[in-house]
Amino acid sequence: MESAPRTVDTLVIGAGQAGLAMSFWLSRWRVPHLLLERGRIAERWRSERWDSLRFQFPNWGVELPGFAYAGKAPDDFAGRDEICRLIAAYADFINAPVREGVEVRRLGLDGDSFAAETGAGTIVARNVVVATGPYQRPALPSFAAELGAVFQLHTSAYRNPARLPAGGVLIVGAGASGVQIAAELAASGREVWLAVGSHRRVPRRYRGYDFHHWEYALGEWDRTSAQRPAEEPPPLLTGVAGGHEVDLRGLAGTGVTLTGRVTGIHDGVATFARDLEESLAAGDAHYDRFVAAIDVHALMKNLALPPTEPSAPRPLLPCVSDPLRRLDLAAARIGSVIWATGYRLDFEWIDLPVFAAGKPIHDRGISPIPGLYFLGLPWLSKRKSTLLAGVGEDAEHLAAHIAARRRHDEGQSLSDRR
Repeated sequence: MESAPRTVDTLVIGAGQAGLAMSFWLSRWRVPHLLLERGRIAERWRSERWDSLRFQFPNWGVELPGFAYAGKAPDDFAGRDEICRLIAAYADFINAPVREGVEVRRLGLDGDSFAAETGAGTIVARNVVVATGPYQRPALPSFAAELGAVFQLHTSAYRNPARLPAGGVLIVGAGASGVQIAAELAASGREVWLAVGSHRRVPRRYRGYDFHHWEYALGEWDRTSAQRPAEEPPPLLTGVAGGHEVDLRGLAGTGVTLTGRVTGIHDGVATFARDLEESLAAGDAHYDRFVAAIDVHALMKNLALPPTEPSAPRPLLPCVSDPLRRLDLAAARIGSVIWATGYRLDFEWIDLPVFAAGKPIHDRGISPIPGLYFLGLPWLSKRKSTLLAGVGEDAEHLAAHIAARRRHDEGQSLSDRR
């Protein structure tokens, strides 16, 4: 039998970095609240990341409200398990009121409040903050269904080379995840094909500083949603082996075969676009513009830095000059296909008129439905809105709004009693 509804002032759905940052600021404003987490705290870090993953930010960029990195290796890159421990430690540090293993199956209205239906009963809340993050549903192309018996998985389910069937591997998507997994598989002795689309090549370090130092210095992370540029791919970065530059041409030099975008799979044969050279050139152009911006910034600020670093030669590759157009998966003895194709938002469980084309309607996380908020989404207010070191700023803004709404309601109630 379902338990009686529980009532709470503010319900936070999700206990990852966004939900916990929200809890920190709600506590500062003395707003009673409860966090629900479908799995464990930081569940996606625990169960949807591969074993060898390293955080793409140096440790000095690992920060949540009131909880900055204080270790002895600020320039190292934390592993997946370290990040899990850090987020769990943060939950303890702020004494977050989290209920783990409780999934919200439907969120709707109950009069002037919200009703969150869960397997543990219904929770009624005056305010709800949806903090489920941007990595919700794996985005798979329609032709994934054409693979038949070939083993396939999304990067969220990849763990290590030993868990894949024998044979070669086709990886579709050359973002940070696809490239890092391709490098790991190639190093393990697997034959690897990597289908390349749009990507942004960047230096891991340049003129003595990490890429993220320069992103902050150039004001990139503080760009507002109103300043959002045309859609651009995320940067290719890795923290593996102390952090090193990711270069697709260098990856090809280790034996990985680069191809253009996959245009379809039919009867066990993958076909590819003739766009590999164009994609690599666009990635190189991103790199050149970024280092040029750093050089101009250094000159304008009169910074004392090591001299400009010469560009490494960009070798001609057979897979570029004579690109692969078709690949018979069986003939090439490919045993696995990995989809490094990103994620889609999934808010089907929210039964409220607050979406357009599947995306939440909001102004810096504040929805048009009073009391409903979103947190941790890309470009919620700024480019850094999804980052460990950036989500706290949005959480502070939303907590202040909730506290003001609470004070207003209490004032109205007092006025009614008079």
